[in-house]
Amino acid sequence: MEYKMKIAGLERSLPLCPISDELNIAAFVIFGDVELTEACARELLKRAPEHDILITAESKGIPLVYEMARQEHAPSYIIARKAAKLYMRDIFSVHVKSITTAGVQTLFLDGSDKAKMQGKRVIIVDDVISTGASLSALEQLVEQAGGNIVARMSILAEGEACDRGDITYLERLPLFDKDGKVLD
Repeated sequence: MEYKMKIAGLERSLPLCPISDELNIAAFVIFGDVELTEACARELLKRAPEHDILITAESKGIPLVYEMARQEHAPSYIIARKAAKLYMRDIFSVHVKSITTAGVQTLFLDGSDKAKMQGKRVIIVDDVISTGASLSALEQLVEQAGGNIVARMSILAEGEACDRGDITYLERLPLFDKDGKVLD
């Protein structure tokens, strides 16, 4: 089963994946789709407020945040890592339980990332916001760093995230029943 939709003016087919006996979600994977990544970055930047730096969580948000930074000629962006790396110093972290990942994860930032965000206007970027768990973890990291969150942006929002007034997204992604019928 697949769900066809237009995203940033481009049509894509998303495979439906079961997350329980009664519920399917449409899998949106931006990896490898340069045309879509460029188009989504362009459309999100049109809606972005004034900001100093962009942040995303490792992994599916990386091509998007890179392309947004590239299009606006930004000198850098920040990635919250899923594991502490040897090069990292003055590490700080938060725990997150995402709908698309088994178990609890921890997101890590380096002290130099804190310096990039401290007192700065920060946009949190993700590919899809569903439950808001990953978003919440990123918010906590930005707050720990002393950054000022000016926007929360994603390509797609699904479920309860669609009704949140604090998220800017390009398209609504419905949830599906076990037979692939749209629920919302």
